[in-house]
Amino acid sequence: MVVSTIAVTGGNGKIGQAILQHLKDEGYETANIARGKRRENISDTYITTDLLDAGETYSAIAKTGADAIIHMGTIPNPYGTPDYETYKSNTQSAVHILEASESLGLESCCLASSINAMGAEHQQRDPQVDYIPIDESHPATPDDIYGTAKHAMEITADGFGRRPDSDMTISTLRYPWVPNEEEVIESFSESDRSMKALEDDAAWSGRDVIFSYLHIDDACSIARKAVEAEYDGHETFWAVASDTTANVPSKKVIAEFFPDAKVRDPLDGYETLFDISKAEELLDWTPNHSWRDY
Repeated sequence: MVVSTIAVTGGNGKIGQAILQHLKDEGYETANIARGKRRENISDTYITTDLLDAGETYSAIAKTGADAIIHMGTIPNPYGTPDYETYKSNTQSAVHILEASESLGLESCCLASSINAMGAEHQQRDPQVDYIPIDESHPATPDDIYGTAKHAMEITADGFGRRPDSDMTISTLRYPWVPNEEEVIESFSESDRSMKALEDDAAWSGRDVIFSYLHIDDACSIARKAVEAEYDGHETFWAVASDTTANVPSKKVIAEFFPDAKVRDPLDGYETLFDISKAEELLDWTPNHSWRDY
């Protein structure tokens, strides 16, 4: 597989811009496919496109001459738009990206999913955690519109990946909150992450996202690794840091916040509650950044 040009949808956003810069630093030709005016000066090509229009999406990807695409151009949470708009953004745009990518013969397609596909921070119910470490096979039980849409997007990618006449590599990445260095320092390094603080401040404890996060540099590297990968069909990956957001050993976090979860493998130190071995095995990716470094 030869990938030299990578298109990024939503390249005007925080993570999108960071991915464009990362790809440029790695020697790739890049194209930003986004709505509205250009807000970055990184990409080699900029195309204004409505990703909810199938024809525009196909035309834009074709015009870039891309070999692979990273789809980041969706509504990032359910709070600023009506539910149907949130759902449409996250499902319909993905269908258009997948269909166009397949038709145009792209080598790979990477879609930004979310921890919320499992059922996490945006729903009224607590996350359902059956076992730890949580792998990609863990039941997905979202009830909020954002998480449900992300789950539907993954199922759609599964369908495209099963098609016998397609040899495109398809990845969906389950991102948590993706902070930059300044946000890491402010939210974690300079804040109290002790057990008492986590118990007292439920809104910021991290329980709703199962104490996960991912430094923006690692978010960029896993997206690149995903479009560089060569495997058949579609695979979903947990894209989380290797440690938790708690300044408490992981086994104590589990005992306090997830006492009913079955612990399949004991965790050492501050190890993440997620199993990220699949990304290491199939993508040759491991996260390199921790908030504890700051």
